[in-house]
Amino acid sequence: MARSRESKIELTAYDDLFETDESRAEANLSKIREIPIAEIDEFPDHPFKVLMDEDMEQLVDSVRRSGVMTPATVRQKEDGRYELISGHRRKKACELAGLETLKCEVKELTRDEAIIVMVESNLQRTTILPSEKAFAYKMRLEAMNRQGERTDLTFSPVGKKLRSGIELAENVGDSQSQIYRYIHLTELVPEILQMVDERQIAFRPAVEISYLSEEQQYTLLEAMGYNDATPSLAQAIKMKKFMQEGKLTDEVIQSIMQEEKPNQKEKPAFKDERITKLIPKSIPRGQETDFVVKALEFYNRHLQRSKAHER
Repeated sequence: MARSRESKIELTAYDDLFETDESRAEANLSKIREIPIAEIDEFPDHPFKVLMDEDMEQLVDSVRRSGVMTPATVRQKEDGRYELISGHRRKKACELAGLETLKCEVKELTRDEAIIVMVESNLQRTTILPSEKAFAYKMRLEAMNRQGERTDLTFSPVGKKLRSGIELAENVGDSQSQIYRYIHLTELVPEILQMVDERQIAFRPAVEISYLSEEQQYTLLEAMGYNDATPSLAQAIKMKKFMQEGKLTDEVIQSIMQEEKPNQKEKPAFKDERITKLIPKSIPRGQETDFVVKALEFYNRHLQRSKAHER
């Protein structure tokens, strides 16, 4: 019995026993290396944009003079290539500066761990578009849920999602309900989501619109163009309610978008009463003709869609 117990004793390796802080630091430094940019792949479905703005120009000048001061973060893939986790702006700056390599720290990370690190590093940016935050939150929450499924089997799926949402809220500074509002923006069609990024549509109306079907959103997009207006929160809520009741037709969307808003004054119209009674009072002075033309275009497109469905 004594021998069997002795055989189970594991001795610490000599090198590990006498490893110093300096040697550990050297080991970490060995993971920082210059990697050819041609061997580094972009992160799949990366939600953050690399903008060619003044900040990028300054970064390119800095890289050209002094190189990359803070290493990018990558992980090595099974095929031997590298996947960029953080440092997309630095990589682009190196390319623009004419450099062929990028200073990187190579980390051993799973796919979900890489997603979490990628989102955390990019959420430190001073300016983040609503679409970037929306897809980033969605990717990170999905990764956290998958990790929970692997490591904790005592929680129900609903419980895991709730716990992950609470944990994410604690880390990013937005409330749990606000996080889910952002995530729902990913249901918007690209054209409307871009309008949110460009601040043409406010955040809360955009969240309500995101519940509409793709076809309804494109009808709304046309109605916005014809009326030269974007929906208020009250209008967006009204459309969502009609949608939930199964009553949101093309005509209803157009009617809601023609409603006069409280802060808009009555505007003069054409002399012909047959036309004036069809022009919303919300149309600004001088834009009545444009409205009529756009309304006719909208009607013609509606006829074309109807004919296409009949074929």
